[in-house]
Amino acid sequence: MPFESRFARAFTAVNIEREAPAASGVYGISNAKSWIFIDETENIRGSLMEYLAISSESPVNQPSGFSFELSPPYNRTARRDRLIAELSPIQKRRPRG
Repeated sequence: MPFESRFARAFTAVNIEREAPAASGVYGISNAKSWIFIDETENIRGSLMEYLAISSESPVNQPSGFSFELSPPYNRTARRDRLIAELSPIQKRRPRG
C-alpha cells in the first residue's frame, strides 16, 4: 500500500515547514517520474529539511514533491521497508552533504 496520503506536496522549504510535522514517521521524496528516496525518522520535518539542503547541491534527480505518514518508532522500519519494496525508489541511501 502506498503512502496513506496519496498526494505529494511541493518540495520547498515553505511547504516542508508548513506541512511536515516534527514527529515520528516515514517519508518519501519524488519527482515527476519516480520515487527518489524513502526513509524513516524521529523528525519528519527535520529530515526533509536536511534532504532539501543536500539535494540543492546536485542537479541529478531533483525532487519536486514529498509525502509522509506518521508512524510510531516501533513500526517505522517495517513500514519503510514495505514502501521501499513497493515503490522502488532510485536512491537506497541518504545523500551525504
